[in-house]
Amino acid sequence: MTAAALHTSSLHSLPLLARGKVRDNYVVGEHRMLMLATDRISAYDVVMAQAIPGKGALLTRMAQFWFDKLAHVCPNHLTGDDPCALVHADEVEQVRERAMVVQRLRPLPIEAVVRGYLAGSGWQSYQINGTVCGLTLPAGLPQASRLSDPIYTPATKAEAGAHDENISFAQTQRMVGEALAAQVRETALALYQEAAAYALTRGIIIADTKFEFGLDANDQLVLMDEVLTPDSSRYWPVEDHREGENPPSFDKQYLRDWLAQATVNGQPWGRCAPAPALPDEVVAQTAARYQEAWRRLC
Repeated sequence: MTAAALHTSSLHSLPLLARGKVRDNYVVGEHRMLMLATDRISAYDVVMAQAIPGKGALLTRMAQFWFDKLAHVCPNHLTGDDPCALVHADEVEQVRERAMVVQRLRPLPIEAVVRGYLAGSGWQSYQINGTVCGLTLPAGLPQASRLSDPIYTPATKAEAGAHDENISFAQTQRMVGEALAAQVRETALALYQEAAAYALTRGIIIADTKFEFGLDANDQLVLMDEVLTPDSSRYWPVEDHREGENPPSFDKQYLRDWLAQATVNGQPWGRCAPAPALPDEVVAQTAARYQEAWRRLC
C-alpha cells in the first residue's frame, strides 16, 4: 500500500467526464476514457470523507487480473493503452497504477449480482419471506449457507448518494429486453462460477459479487467498470466459514460493521450523508483487509 491517499483526482490534461463513488472518469477522444480508481470508499452508497491509502491501486491491479483471467468468458472494456502516456508529467503520479484506459460503452442500467452463499441483503430478504429477488429458496437455510447453485439476483444501478435496489429478473427483461436480459444473466453466472472455483484454490470464498455490462458499437455485450474486487464482492476466508455465522471478510464488511455502531451528533447514523468520520484504526484495518484479499488471490 502507498503511504498517501488520493481522495479526489485533479487532472487538467483531460476533460472530466464523471465522478462516481470511487472512480473518476476522464474523456480520451470520442471512443475511450481514462478510468481512475481513487482511494475513496463507500458504504451503504455513501462516500466516506476519509480515503483508504493504496486502495485505488489495489482495486485496479485486481480488476486487471480478473479481466485477463476471464477474457475467454466475456470480452471486456480494456484497450491496453498506457494511461500514463495520456496525461501531463505532473499528473503521472495520480494516474500510475490506479488507472485504466477503456472503451466508452453504452452501460446497461443493471447491477448483475450473483450469489453463491446466503448473506447480506439476500439473507435479510430470506429471513422475511424465504425469497431473494423473487426467487424462492428452500426453507431452513442458515446464514452464510452455500446455495446448491449460484443464483442471479439483479439490482438497479444507483447514482452516487442513492441506493441500489434489488429487482426481479422479469423487471430486467422489461428494462433491456428478454434476449439481452437472458444473456446478461447467463454471462454473469458463468463469470462467477469460474472466478469462485479459482478463488477456492486460493483459500477464498466469493460469497457474492456484482458485474456491470455495456454494449459496444456493434451491440456486443462487454464486461465493464470493475470486476471481482473487494468493493464489488464479498470475500470470506475458507478456514473461518461456518454456516449459521457471519464470517470475517476481506472486503468492506469490517467498515459496514463499524458504521452500524457509529453515531452522528449523538444519534445512530442513518446511512445518509454525511457519514461519520473514520478513526485511524478503522482506516488501517480496512486497508489491511483489502491487502489480504490481494495477497491471497493474486
